[in-house]
Amino acid sequence: MKKIAILGSTGSIGTQTLEVVRENGDIEVTALAAGSNIQLLERQIREFRPKLAAVWSEEKANDLKENIKDLDVRIVSGMEGLKEAAVEREAEILVTAIVGMIGILPTIEAIKAKKDIALANKETLVTAGHIIMPLAKEYGVSILPVDSEHSAIFQSLQGGQQKSIHKILLTASGGPFRGRKREELEQIQVEDALKHPNWEMGRKITIDSSTMVNKGLEVIEAKWLFDVSVDQVEVVVQPQSIIHSMVEYEDGAIIAELGTPDMKLPIQYALYYPERRFLSGERLDFGKLTQLTFERPDMETFYGLKLAYEAGRTGGSLPTVLNAANELAVALFLDRKIRYLQIPEIIQNCMEKHKLILNPTVEQILETGRETYEFIRSRW
Repeated sequence: MKKIAILGSTGSIGTQTLEVVRENGDIEVTALAAGSNIQLLERQIREFRPKLAAVWSEEKANDLKENIKDLDVRIVSGMEGLKEAAVEREAEILVTAIVGMIGILPTIEAIKAKKDIALANKETLVTAGHIIMPLAKEYGVSILPVDSEHSAIFQSLQGGQQKSIHKILLTASGGPFRGRKREELEQIQVEDALKHPNWEMGRKITIDSSTMVNKGLEVIEAKWLFDVSVDQVEVVVQPQSIIHSMVEYEDGAIIAELGTPDMKLPIQYALYYPERRFLSGERLDFGKLTQLTFERPDMETFYGLKLAYEAGRTGGSLPTVLNAANELAVALFLDRKIRYLQIPEIIQNCMEKHKLILNPTVEQILETGRETYEFIRSRW
């Protein structure tokens, strides 16, 4: 019986992870953590009976404690609660499906507790990859990617050698505004940006996909996961979302992972690696697949992607600024306080104003995030 803990159990990746648990029947969930959706978290607790559950808000944690007082489940809260969930004694794998830099500290604690990490929290590597990857190596911990694209790269590497990578071809759907120019995006509303053509995702990542900032964050994440330079990661727009990513080797051979858009596949692959299991659901039918098309990304219109390459090349604390500025700008857009095109404008402005720290500590990363938030709030 495999034992796992999940941070972000009520979000998109968290709920799909629990679907994988439900379908396989040989995984025990020992800890769950959520932000504020205690109604769903209560249902998950009653079904999966973890030993511990964490809620970010202390007030909501107390409400949950009252709601499930008939069960033998310990309820904790705040950052210390997240850390407790991350290092739950019996768990072998921690699924980090929580959104934002809030995932850094629990991930570090889990690594030190020698838990393998099924990583769906890209901010952890974007901002602290220089800390996380050496730490994982030191403690003999596996970092198993859950993002569809990074899982595809990881799977493609099973057919070759890491040292023989020429470049990584990171695919993107292009989002709902593929093909449009900047002037056509002036009047974009929240509802427009939340209509992703292929994937069902949370609100924040759906907006990130529409601006292509998400792809930029994935470029930086790939740099750390696969020990390549940012310039070895080439973004390729593949509108059908059938090819999930590819690896080109030194001899010119390209190995790709293909499938229908279904996040349960990379989740299950990470949980059972190196074993492959049957997964129910739609299969790719080449008899019905009429075409696969490819495009170069438009980095002038969607210049958030260009900014991410700049941050990734520069390194240090600049990826933290990129990430934090994007987080708050997206939140402001979702709250209808800024226009859509102001998202990359804010990111660029924050990056230009930042004084670079070459090798930031965790404390400096978190402080840089706070300073970036303060800078934005003082101007928008």
